[in-house]
Amino acid sequence: MYSLGNQGMRKVVSLFLIILFSTLALINPIYATEREIVTLGSDLTPSQQQEMLKYFGVEGKQVKIIKVTNEEERKYLEGLVPGREIGTRAISSAYLQLLPEGEGILVDTHNITWVSKEMYANAMITAGIKDARVVVAAPFKVSGTAALTGIMKAFEEATGKKLSEEAKKTANEELVITGKLAEKVGEEKAAELLEKVKKEVIEKRLTDENEIANVIKEVASKLNINLTEDQISQIVQLMKKINQLNLDIETVKKQLEKIGADVEKIKKTVEENKGILQKILKAIQGFLDWLFSLFR
Repeated sequence: MYSLGNQGMRKVVSLFLIILFSTLALINPIYATEREIVTLGSDLTPSQQQEMLKYFGVEGKQVKIIKVTNEEERKYLEGLVPGREIGTRAISSAYLQLLPEGEGILVDTHNITWVSKEMYANAMITAGIKDARVVVAAPFKVSGTAALTGIMKAFEEATGKKLSEEAKKTANEELVITGKLAEKVGEEKAAELLEKVKKEVIEKRLTDENEIANVIKEVASKLNINLTEDQISQIVQLMKKINQLNLDIETVKKQLEKIGADVEKIKKTVEENKGILQKILKAIQGFLDWLFSLFR
């Protein structure tokens, strides 16, 4: 039998600790801090629920699943859009993964016809959501207006913190106003207009309606967007509410940096890191087997 002295044992243990800490350092932070939540529309059929879980890539995984009802969706949308547009069923579903601090907002959509990725991201930031990857989907084409309710609910579940009710209402109002404007000028321009105006209003802490209106007109002019007086008035009132939320301009900027990121690249990165982690763990297991063999 081979026996290690005290000095030899200390060297072996030291080597093991070096390998262990090196392993932890190599693990991608997105994977290491992963926390996933899925919200499903409560009116989805069992087969549709499975379809959504499969699309989100969590089928068979230990992931928290919560339901969102039509009543919850109506709570924030009534008065903003006609009841017929809200509908009577909760269909939209969402996947949310918390990301490390500073990663920003990443959004992807599937079968969502009325709300763009940028619109969701802007509204999420207004609601107080940050550093999260979100996928909004439905088993068939839907407008997507109600999905923000599920996203907010998922974020609260994941973080254990409640978002401000005023912020949630304002976020839904922003989503609807941007969506209606998009019908006239296109999704990209509508989202860019609201984003630029919001940044300037927050940065300058504008409260005067005339000053806010001037910012809106200036940004719209640069984007070659013609706004009606009614549209300008709606955006002014929205910006006044957003300003009252005391959002931090630097946080807003950081969260918006990666809106256009390719979610498929993120998925690929996570999968690659999982493979690396498995290889490292296998190597550690081999080392431990060798270590234990010394005492046999």
